[in-house]
Amino acid sequence: MPHHAESPQPIALTTQARRRAIVASVIGNGLEWFDFGIYGMFAVIIARQFFPADDPLTPLLMAGATFGLAFLARPVGGVLIGLYADRAGRKAALTRVMLLMAVGTGMIGLIPPYSAIGIAAPLLLVAARLLQGLSTGGEFASATAMLFEYAGPHRRGLVGSFQMCSQALGFGLGGGIAWLLSSALSAAELADWGWRLPFLLGLLIGPVGHYIRARVDESPEFTAWLRDRRPRPRSAILTLLREHPRALLVALGIVIAGTASSYVVLIYIPVFGSTQFGVSIATSQLAVFVGCTCLFVLCPLTGHLSDRYGRAPVMLTGILLHAALAYPLLAGLIAAPGAARLIAYEVAACVLMSLFWGPTPSALAEAFPVDLRSTAVSLAYNLGVMIFGGLAPFFCTWLTRVSGNPVAPAWYLVVTGLTGALALIARRRHYMAEAPPAPASR
Repeated sequence: MPHHAESPQPIALTTQARRRAIVASVIGNGLEWFDFGIYGMFAVIIARQFFPADDPLTPLLMAGATFGLAFLARPVGGVLIGLYADRAGRKAALTRVMLLMAVGTGMIGLIPPYSAIGIAAPLLLVAARLLQGLSTGGEFASATAMLFEYAGPHRRGLVGSFQMCSQALGFGLGGGIAWLLSSALSAAELADWGWRLPFLLGLLIGPVGHYIRARVDESPEFTAWLRDRRPRPRSAILTLLREHPRALLVALGIVIAGTASSYVVLIYIPVFGSTQFGVSIATSQLAVFVGCTCLFVLCPLTGHLSDRYGRAPVMLTGILLHAALAYPLLAGLIAAPGAARLIAYEVAACVLMSLFWGPTPSALAEAFPVDLRSTAVSLAYNLGVMIFGGLAPFFCTWLTRVSGNPVAPAWYLVVTGLTGALALIARRRHYMAEAPPAPASR
């Protein structure tokens, strides 16, 4: 019999419990993304420490590939942790991924360089990134499910957008700390030991995040599901592939647009600017911080707009504008590289990204029933991120090298953006229901 689960009636929530869950989800998720994303902030230094070579572009390629290797572990971690979250609960999954991330991040901060231990250094670096990938693989879906299931029926876009706020918070915090270190330390001090400090900080904040999440009650919708003793599918993966294939494909298309924009705009472009156009590392990191601040501020607004006007109209506007302006924005930056132009690029790109970033978590979560939600979102999200996000810096560097055109990465944003737009156009209420509009205020 097909698995067409209806959402159970959730238990009543107090405003305090709802607020505590949202705050804990945002802080915990932000700490996770700080730990994961800080690698990209110091990719240039890590490349020199762990992948020495005469050609300056080769270490960067290797660092980009290592950055992408973590994403190979993400689908595995996503499915395993997603299945666990759909069985044991969102809270149990989220408390465990935090500790796993702390271990991987701490390892990166403690691994000696290639000059000290030879080939063991990059191998240990790969192992640490794989641990981070396993953790992050389960983070997005479980945190999204928790936020979505705590939200009221007319506020799911707004509350779900806090997932993206927390990602911006994590990346922004990483960029801010990286900027402070780059400004306060000499180049030699930063390369010798300064770059390790954020990773050691990540090791310390793991237990803090675990404590915060452990104090939050389980998702009310999942609790109601357990209370009502709803039947579970024997195989969540087979059930998804058999009964929800179109929803999975649409979700994958949405993820492709969002993840490509994230890793090109917030990771690749700042690194590219500091290695190819003489923009200082500190300036690049400051630009990331400013762009992430824009995302942090604007995502709740775009999430709210999606509650009022629907997910697809808001997201399509942002995706199409971002794709249309990708080439001229990057061409303008490359034509006159500098601190002000790089910051302006990050601001412009992030303003457009906020239109499809904010509504994305709810657009993904509302596609699937509660007992398959974490598994389904994990599968779609991590496959998209693994292929189109994690390897984006590597692909963009390769495109630039092969074509000889520094604006070539813009075409990557165009193609992935159009993929997301086609997914939204193909979206049907039967497969990905729109949240009902909020009543107009009078």
